[in-house]
Amino acid sequence: MRDRRTPLDLVRADPGPAYTVTFDGRPIRVLPGQTVAAALWSAGITSWRTTRRTGEARGVFCGIGVCFDCLVTVNGSPNQRACLRPAVSGDVITPQEGTGHDDHR
Repeated sequence: MRDRRTPLDLVRADPGPAYTVTFDGRPIRVLPGQTVAAALWSAGITSWRTTRRTGEARGVFCGIGVCFDCLVTVNGSPNQRACLRPAVSGDVITPQEGTGHDDHR
């Protein structure tokens, strides 16, 4: 049988109690210290933005804040880089379309 330990088990990490954020109205469990992108990935969500011109799906690409593919709207503020922004208890996260503003470009 395959070993089912997680990285948290391997380093004996105790990150503290999980909390909840919402993504598109869905509750997401978050561990302290996770970024928005990590929380979404952990929940099985890999795409949360569409491009301006073609509407193609995007999520994390570089993971270090350089490419801007992971933009999302958090608590009404668009253009938040999910790979850099820590998830905070109670955050309301929504997918971002285009520029994130009501300009439909």
